[in-house]
Amino acid sequence: MIKHRRALRGALTLAVVAGVTTGTLAGSAPPPQNTAAAAESTHPADHARLRALLHRLTTVDGGPGALIAIRDRRDRPGSTVLTSGVADVRSHAPVRGDSRFRIGSMTKTFVATVMLQLVGERRVVLDAPVEHYLPGVVRGHGNDGRRMTVRQLLQHTSGVPDVLDHLSPQEILKDPLAHHDARDLVNIALAHPPTFEPGSGWRYSSTGYLLAGMIIERVTGQPYGDEIRRRVIAPLGLHATYVPGDASAIPGPHPRGYVRPGANAPLMDLTAINPSVAGAGGEMISSGTDINRFLGALLGGRLLRPAQLREMMRTRPTGDPDGRAYGLGLESRPLPCGGRYWGHSGDMFGYETVGGATVGGRQATVMVNLDPGGSDAQSADMKAAVRTALCTGRPSH
Repeated sequence: MIKHRRALRGALTLAVVAGVTTGTLAGSAPPPQNTAAAAESTHPADHARLRALLHRLTTVDGGPGALIAIRDRRDRPGSTVLTSGVADVRSHAPVRGDSRFRIGSMTKTFVATVMLQLVGERRVVLDAPVEHYLPGVVRGHGNDGRRMTVRQLLQHTSGVPDVLDHLSPQEILKDPLAHHDARDLVNIALAHPPTFEPGSGWRYSSTGYLLAGMIIERVTGQPYGDEIRRRVIAPLGLHATYVPGDASAIPGPHPRGYVRPGANAPLMDLTAINPSVAGAGGEMISSGTDINRFLGALLGGRLLRPAQLREMMRTRPTGDPDGRAYGLGLESRPLPCGGRYWGHSGDMFGYETVGGATVGGRQATVMVNLDPGGSDAQSADMKAAVRTALCTGRPSH
């Protein structure tokens, strides 16, 4: 979320000044020249606007590299991948179309999907109190698991404080490979009063998804990541998608992940980090092609029964000026060509992802190997690229 990114930029600036991290790239090179390339491209004439947006992401916005993966089951089963910029600012290696990125909060859509599968199996009740599954866990400073429901965790209406508001980036950067236990992260959040009474408002909270992951583990007896692998990754053949746990490396082809504390600050390489600091709220790794396949299967009814998919897509407004509405781990935004698209966004040290899909069968995912950057323009341009890709070939309304 943007507010977290701004806070993180400030914290990273302090970290650089204090010499906390050794990954600073002194005298970082200027933004790379556009090196957009297409793989399996079937309509190159339609990609001019997308290439322009990718070029903007890797020049004006300052991202080292970017890619967009597009898939449309109405056209042909293959994917189109366009890339721009570099995967490594030292070697200037180009971004590969099959690159894996840390996907941050897009993890939430996978977690919500597994939770709703458990609802369909009558092992979880959406409107049951959190206390029923995690007795005694949500307590203190006005937080009470007896008064908030599983649905509210998934929809960010529980009022539980967001751990990202209270987690010190400086502490993370002192030891980026350290393990973070989900219960410890939850307790950091619960040391503060709730944002509002459960059900009376909306505010994004990764703490809710840490709790959701704990519920999945309590109900199934297995780590939530194992359930995601068994229920989603394996059935869909998502060969570039991982729930890494404590593993700090990204398997397979991937760009380096960079952060920029301020507009004129040098890049810092934070590719290696223990993603348990994000846990069920944002630890996963995937590729643009895999994200598209996942979103297509989800909206196409391959992962959830109709009743549970309807619950997932039952949204409430977030108050954002772009018309965003949030369901259960799935958000929607209006398209300029009419209708809405469904998906999620996510950022994790060094990487940002935005993925979206239409119910008609078109998907697009944009990924950049910079987060946080010097400004918020990157996120806006990534969303613009998703909208452009989803509206390609469709008349404007």
